[in-house]
Amino acid sequence: MRVRASVRGIVLPAGGSRASTRGIAVPAGLGRLYFAAQAGAGAAWWVAVFTVPLVREATLGTIDPTLMALADVPLFVVASALAAVGVRGAAYVATGWTLLVAAALAVYATITTEAGWGVLAMIAASAASVVALCAIRWGRIPTAWVVQGPFGFRPAAAGRSSAAHVLATLGQIVLFWGFFLVVVPLVISALEQRWGVALPLPAPVATGVAIAGAVVLALASALGLWSGVTMSALGDGTPLPAAMTTRLVVAGPYRWVRNPMALAGITQGAAVGLLLGSWLVVLYAVAGSAVWNHVVRPHEEHDLEARFGADFDEYRAHVRCWLPRLTPYRSVPPR
Repeated sequence: MRVRASVRGIVLPAGGSRASTRGIAVPAGLGRLYFAAQAGAGAAWWVAVFTVPLVREATLGTIDPTLMALADVPLFVVASALAAVGVRGAAYVATGWTLLVAAALAVYATITTEAGWGVLAMIAASAASVVALCAIRWGRIPTAWVVQGPFGFRPAAAGRSSAAHVLATLGQIVLFWGFFLVVVPLVISALEQRWGVALPLPAPVATGVAIAGAVVLALASALGLWSGVTMSALGDGTPLPAAMTTRLVVAGPYRWVRNPMALAGITQGAAVGLLLGSWLVVLYAVAGSAVWNHVVRPHEEHDLEARFGADFDEYRAHVRCWLPRLTPYRSVPPR
């Protein structure tokens, strides 16, 4: 169990490699296929709105469906169909309209407590439309922007003590946990109730789920603290991209799993969802794991490979990102 110093020196700029600028490849054809499916689903939904009262009430509340259809059919259904056959401008129209409707419907549902399921449907459609538009426009989802500015990879300032790095990491943990594990879940849970999309459980089941959530939260939080303190104490830096460690840490929980802090954070989010009895908070944690894995992790690992070279390659080959090893990893000392 040891910590190896950087063999490459200063962090390379995130924009300086193909891996960090290409993003997530998504074929343009897949984007057009999505818009075709959206056009069909939108048309079917409008038929259901005018023929099934339950669908109209759950997705539109008391909004006049005729007035809504006058705008939505051409700007959502027809525009999506045109985007599907290759009219690029129509993809922008359909995506912009979907985002606008999602935002407006969210405000409406928050004020009136109506149309909550419509909000969720439009949020999902908005996210998928943005991905499909990126596929049509660039053939990929650009991700380099997430490691620019204050989130760009930079080594921690030299000369600071391990104690200073540990204190900085604990401060970061308080801020990040307070926002992502308290503020955001409480807002999501409140909106879930306000929009009428909560899925209540029988009291005994809800109590058991909450207890399980509390236990998992405590364990995941312990893992997160252990990981953060280990990294900052031994790595001469912090977990934040703006003050990254200058040593490759292969100690503590990093001997079992490659990114225990991410694993802990995502598990914490899901546990908070169980504790609050909120399926949307659990979904928020799952979505966060997908974003981290496909958007953030490739840039982070490219940076580690650029700085630590063969040391990181060896570590990555033996320690998985998500699934812990059964036995702790023991690195081979350099010859």
